[in-house]
Order: sequence, then C-alpha cells, then structure tokens
Amino acid sequence: VGGTSVTLNFPQAAQILCDAKDISPEVVTLMGGPHVSFYARETLAEYPGIDIVVRGEGETTISELAPRLMTPSAWDGVKGLTFRRRGEIVETGARELIADLDTLPFPARHLLPLSRYKALGFPISIITSRGCPHQCIFCLGRRMVGAKVRYRDPSLVVDEIEHLLSLGFPRINVADDLFASNKERVARVCGEIRRRGLSFGWSAFARVNTVDEEVVRMMKEAGCDCIAFGIESGNAEMLKRVKKGITKEQVLKAKEVCEKVGMSVHGSFIVGLPGETAETLKETEEFANGLKFLHGYHYLAPFPGTTLYEEIEKYDIEVLTKDWNLYDANRPVTRTSGASPEDVIAFVKRFEDECDEEWARLEKGYLDGSNTPLENLRVEGNRKLPVSFRVIAGDLVETLGQMPSGLDPEAALALLSERVTAETGFDPALVAKVLRDFSRGGHIGLFKNDSGASSWRWTPNPPHARRAAVPSAA
Repeated sequence: VGGTSVTLNFPQAAQILCDAKDISPEVVTLMGGPHVSFYARETLAEYPGIDIVVRGEGETTISELAPRLMTPSAWDGVKGLTFRRRGEIVETGARELIADLDTLPFPARHLLPLSRYKALGFPISIITSRGCPHQCIFCLGRRMVGAKVRYRDPSLVVDEIEHLLSLGFPRINVADDLFASNKERVARVCGEIRRRGLSFGWSAFARVNTVDEEVVRMMKEAGCDCIAFGIESGNAEMLKRVKKGITKEQVLKAKEVCEKVGMSVHGSFIVGLPGETAETLKETEEFANGLKFLHGYHYLAPFPGTTLYEEIEKYDIEVLTKDWNLYDANRPVTRTSGASPEDVIAFVKRFEDECDEEWARLEKGYLDGSNTPLENLRVEGNRKLPVSFRVIAGDLVETLGQMPSGLDPEAALALLSERVTAETGFDPALVAKVLRDFSRGGHIGLFKNDSGASSWRWTPNPPHARRAAVPSAA
C-alpha cells in the first residue's frame, strides 16, 4: 500500500498507511513525495506502520521495487529507498533523475473515478517538464527534480492534452515550475496546440523574468488565459536574501506585457520571510496593491529539504513548531526578530477583511440582481462547491440513489435531491441545481440493474480512457 504527500498533509497520509498496516500487518507500506524524501529517517522512526520511504522521483524506483516487494533482503539492490531492517534504518544509494521523460507512460488516470473529478469542476493538471535551476531558499523544486530542466516532447504533451479533452476535462493547469522559461519550447507546445485546432482554457506558472510579449502572446493564442507569478515580496533586499532572482522592475514589466496581450495574472506573496519587519510588510502591501491584479498571501513554511530548513541558523528565523499539520501556509509557524506571529496575522487579516468586504458586495449583488453575469457565476460556484464536495466525498449518490420502480429521470432526480437535502441540510434549491448540473454534465446517470430497478450512479470512465495510458512514442 503506497501513498504520497507534501508536508502539510503528511500526518494524514502517514496515518492512512498505518491504518492499512493495522488492518493487514502482512502488507508492505511505502510513502514517497517531497516531505519524506528529505525526512526519511525521521519518518520511519516516528511511524512504525510505514515500512519503506521512496526518495525523489519514484517511477523507476517503484518499477524496480515491485518484483522484489515481498523479499526484503532484495531491497538493498534498489536505489532511492530508506527502510527498516532489524531495528536499524537502511538507506540505499541516491536514485538518478530520469533523463528522458518521454519514456514515462501517461498518468494512469483510467484507474480513478473520473466522473467525480469532473463534477468538482477543477482544472486537471499536466506537466510538460521537470527541473528548476533557481535557488529560492524556501522551495524544494531544485532539490526534488534537479537543477537542469528536462523537457517532454511537445507532440507527446499535446497528445496527453488531447486525451484529457476527450475525457471531458474542459480546463487544464500546466503545473511545471518553469513552463515559460524557454521561448523555443513554448513556441513548439503552443504551435502544436494550434496546429491540431484544440480549443480549451488553460493556466500556467511562470517567473516574471522569463516572460516577454512574444511568449505571453503565443500562450494566449493557444488558449492560455491566466499566468501565476511567484513574487514573494515587495522589498528588494528581501528578494535578494531569499535568492528569488527577480527584481521589482521585472514584476512591473511582466505586468505591463500581460496587460498589453490581455492575459489575466495572479500574484503570490509570502509573509514572514527572513528579515521581515513591519516596514517590509508595508512595502509589500503597497507594491502588491499597486500591481492592480489578483494576488494573495501565504505564511512562510520552512519545509524539510529546503535551504531555509536545513540552514535555519543562517537566517533571521525562529521555527515555532514542527507540527506538520500547521505547515499549510495559512498560519505562522515561524517568527523573525522584527515581525511576531501576531504582526503577520494582523497584516494578512487586513487583506482578508478587504476580500470579505468585496465578497459581501458580490453576495448582495447576487441577491438583488446588480451583479454582472461573471460575478454571479463566481458566487454560484462558491455556493455550490461545499454541496458538490459533500455529495462526492460522502458517497451520497451511491447510498441515496436507489429509486422506486417507474420513476422517470426528472422525478428520480427530484427524489435524489430531496434525500441529499435531508441528509446534508443544504438549501434545497442549491442541492437541486448541483445534482442537475451533475446529470446534465453526464457525471451521474440513472442506471437499471438486472432486476429492473434503477439507481443513480457515477458514470463509468469512457472505454478509450485506458488506451491512452501509454504515449504513442512507446
């Protein structure tokens, strides 16, 4: 039984594996991901229910481990593992990074209940490269996937995009650290999207010092409608201290380019960086507000494996807790000599209060009819999400979907809505709308069983979902 995690959900992921071990002590449990890759020995010491940690990129390691899984004496021959043997921690050699990403099959999405994911309405993610040459002290990218960027073949990337669109995902997020860092590569990927006539919305992450008008325009013409920039601070000295490698002038230039092309932008800032003070917070606030595009703030979280975590004594940072449940970037887990947790909480609260005021305006406009259609769409989406998540995570379609004989689909949907409303206490009209959207989107359907009775169920994956699990080049 294997699992992965990042720092903020590590305790929950570890507990799942320990629960599996309690239920079936004979199973082998293993965990991978960025947190345990740099916290392997501590993980095994703290969680006796976890047998193996897979460090770094896991695909090759897992493929080598699988045939030896039930032979612990053979684990030594697999690079990239840390495991327990007779009470001692054993660590095999480091696993080399995968040189040719095109040798990897597409993610086995056919093994997931795709209709549930589509019903939530979130974009599905894809990676077109791995690696990051930059040295931000708060980031794991360089350590986890290497300093040299490795690119997938653009044709295979667009093969995967085309497959995702055929599965019914209308929106894609390119999750690369540095999608826009190589102009020639951007041109090839975007050109292939246009050549195939694919029409879909997508977003990507980028650095402000790697985009120019030509790059943004190519992305826009291929359907990209939003770029997210990590800006981190409005203080120039802070940007140098954390080795971000950008300047405020480059942020302004990227903003100007995106505005000219008509590209939406989102900026991300971190509060509580080394050397943070009331003055640097004010400078960041003024800079962020002056950008006039959507932005948000996260609290600094020094994850294991980052330069900040491993060389904490070099920086003006005091770690307040090692409770990984609190490392979600939504609360302070550190302090600086010039900014207490209370200081940064008050700073973020001012921003959140402004957001709440704006949201209250949208909610009022939704009720009195003064909103634009796009504003109403935002409000409806926000209202529907808790209902959707409860229906999906609570298996309510399965448990409440059995229908009496003879009901037509409309009446059956109304009855399902009544049952979900009674079970959850949500607004009946909102529940009905969510389930109607599920049905119209083809995410749920009314199916008859062998006895002739009907029940609502999540629609099965399309028959072609499995066929694209291996790229055409393979």
